[in-house]
Amino acid sequence: MDNFLYEEESAGITLDPVMMGYLRIAAKWGKFLAIVGFVMIGLIVLFGVFFGTIMGSAMGGAMGAAMPGGEMMGGALATFMTVLYLLFAVLYFFPVLYLYRFSDKMQVGLRVQSPDVVLESFRNLKSLFKFMGVLTIVILGFYALALVFGVFAASMASMN
Repeated sequence: MDNFLYEEESAGITLDPVMMGYLRIAAKWGKFLAIVGFVMIGLIVLFGVFFGTIMGSAMGGAMGAAMPGGEMMGGALATFMTVLYLLFAVLYFFPVLYLYRFSDKMQVGLRVQSPDVVLESFRNLKSLFKFMGVLTIVILGFYALALVFGVFAASMASMN
């Protein structure tokens, strides 16, 4: 097994057999997790569609009997839940895709000893971390907003 060199502008990095072995193992596990992720995305989409259909008919009938306009509210709730599940599936798709591309390209790059393919693999790993970082920042922002609104609501409730 030959070592190969990645050249940056000022320095080079040689991957020895131990490093390549670790990368191979990481790529195998990454591919496994990505495939499981794709299956889970499919299940989320199916669940979202069927959940919306089942809840729409069940809630629409129950709410329609309980109050005027309840059927429409049950349908709106079912649509909201379907859209929510589909949104989660789309958000979950991109990191899983980046993980799959990283793993697949890493396995191929190490097998054929191609620095360009391994570099493309690392680009996908960078994209995975960047996506997860931005998503984490957005979620933390939502938590901060919820905290601010919660404190505001609690202070308004205590005034009454």
